[in-house]
Amino acid sequence: MAPILSIRDLRKTYDTGFEALKGVSLDIEQGEILALLGPNGAGKTTLISAVCGITRLTGGSATVAGHDIQADWRAARALIGLVPQEISLEPFDRVMNTVRFSQGLFGKPQDDARVEAVLRQLSLWDKRESRINELSGGMKRRVLIAKALAHEPRVLFLDEPSAGVDVELRRDMWRVVAALRQAGVTIILTTHYIEEAEAIADRVAVISKGRILLVEEKATLMRQMGRKVLRIALQQPIAALPPSLDAFGLVLDQGGRRITYSYDTKAERTGIARLLSALAEEGISVADLDTEASSLEEIFMGLVHGDTEGATP
Repeated sequence: MAPILSIRDLRKTYDTGFEALKGVSLDIEQGEILALLGPNGAGKTTLISAVCGITRLTGGSATVAGHDIQADWRAARALIGLVPQEISLEPFDRVMNTVRFSQGLFGKPQDDARVEAVLRQLSLWDKRESRINELSGGMKRRVLIAKALAHEPRVLFLDEPSAGVDVELRRDMWRVVAALRQAGVTIILTTHYIEEAEAIADRVAVISKGRILLVEEKATLMRQMGRKVLRIALQQPIAALPPSLDAFGLVLDQGGRRITYSYDTKAERTGIARLLSALAEEGISVADLDTEASSLEEIFMGLVHGDTEGATP
């Protein structure tokens, strides 16, 4: 099956000469959740804006369900929903009318049953006759999501949807995301809450300086690139690590009561057996062992830090 969103060599250079996108290519399958991670200024919002027709491309192409975003922009755009970072709503319009307007904007007939379902899904039904300027920031964010869902898009972009919202709304949004995924909607999510991406994404794409550094299944990424940490609690504290243990790259902390050892999960041998044997030879008694896998945030920071180190000024 062809990907629902196919991006090829997308480029965006501004009049100042700044290259926001430097040949981004990406295929996204129908019904998957892709987390697009990157530091501020990495190109996340520019990429979304380009696909949604908000930003004019310098080069490259993209298709949504086979519709070219430039040659067949109307059909492509009708398949896309966008929840932007910035809250931009008509302050004196009512919630119901605001969401209805989005249906008409994409050529959909008025469907109040659909609007009601979306508003109820986002706990907005009791606010349907409220004016936008009467709502809290979190409620306005809900309205943005309702607007994006009103015309039943097949691809939904969520650009930092959790920024500045309360915990309750965040939970509501992820419940909606789960329901949309079950209905076959494809979701591209940018977020600073990496633990959320770790919880709900199928794949992770890391973007930095306008380039995609990596696209991988989340589980595979963490298995292939992750590291584990072994924490060794000692029966008796030690003042310093013996020189014979230098090759292991150990860290002594908690007042000499714990040794921390990091190892690569991809390696044929972890070195743990050799380490425990070396500790015994030095007369260091182990009280307890505990391991912890690296988080997606640690992997992400490692990738971006590596890209920064390798970049030319």
